[in-house]
Amino acid sequence: MSSSNPGSPSATAPSSSSASSFSSKAHSCIQALSSILSTVPSSVSSSSSLLHDPTVSSQISTLLRDPDSGSGDNNLCRWLYDTFHSPDPELKLVVLRFVPIVAGIYLSRIALRKSLAGFEAILLALYAHETTARDGQPISVNVPDLTQPSIYHEAKSSVKTQATELNLAVISPTLEPHGTMRSSRRARIVGVALELYYSKISQMPVSSKLEFCEFCDIWATGIQNKPSSSSSSKQKTILLPWELLQPSLRILGHCLLGAHKSKKLYEAASIATKSLYERSLHDIDAKAILATSSLLRLEKMALDPKLNVDHTEIDMSLAL
Repeated sequence: MSSSNPGSPSATAPSSSSASSFSSKAHSCIQALSSILSTVPSSVSSSSSLLHDPTVSSQISTLLRDPDSGSGDNNLCRWLYDTFHSPDPELKLVVLRFVPIVAGIYLSRIALRKSLAGFEAILLALYAHETTARDGQPISVNVPDLTQPSIYHEAKSSVKTQATELNLAVISPTLEPHGTMRSSRRARIVGVALELYYSKISQMPVSSKLEFCEFCDIWATGIQNKPSSSSSSKQKTILLPWELLQPSLRILGHCLLGAHKSKKLYEAASIATKSLYERSLHDIDAKAILATSSLLRLEKMALDPKLNVDHTEIDMSLAL
């Protein structure tokens, strides 16, 4: 199965002059961030260290969760917006690392009808980036045509022509430019931000993925556990159209079936997936039920070696 993603990064290595410029940009961003956070460790001196430093990530996450965060004049939102527009691709990764918490808090606060212009500016910047990168093309995959014979099966009906057409399944439709956030566009814009996050998920730290699992569970159940407390609060559940659910399940699929070794991430992803499945049953959404139950089935197969069978492999016990 092949895929088409016009927004995928180039494999070309940066020149020495570009590397020097990126280093300067990273230094400027770190300097600007130091005026917002209470402390930035001296070990944070590059884009990579900024992405993976737990002290910096924890402080940014705490500020983003503040009840007054997300407004148009919020300094941290402005920093994230400006940093994403840096030409340094690693600085863009730093911003993407916080997409789960920005999207999660933004969607959770929509019903409060308060100013969230800062969050919206970040999400619109991500959407505009993807719109430009895709250049009017959808993201699609080639799906095998089972009416054509292969080395694994014979077609039920005889094929009269040797010409075969590609069966393209569209994962993400063509993007239209949007400069403002409206309720009718919200799910699509946030969903595209999650698609961009997924395209770089292998480079994201585990803490970022854990935050995503946390908010998936909140979106599905409306229950939010309060930090450093055994109590929880009930919120209004948000709408989960396919534009939001599909990229969310792709991210959860990575967390459940990816090559990482984090048991904590796996458990969080499992809880979130089950919550989304229960939510889809509650909403009687057939498409969502099929998608979430399929992911749960894949999780079960991955855990049970007896179910994880490759039927294309030859059973050596049957060999002559």
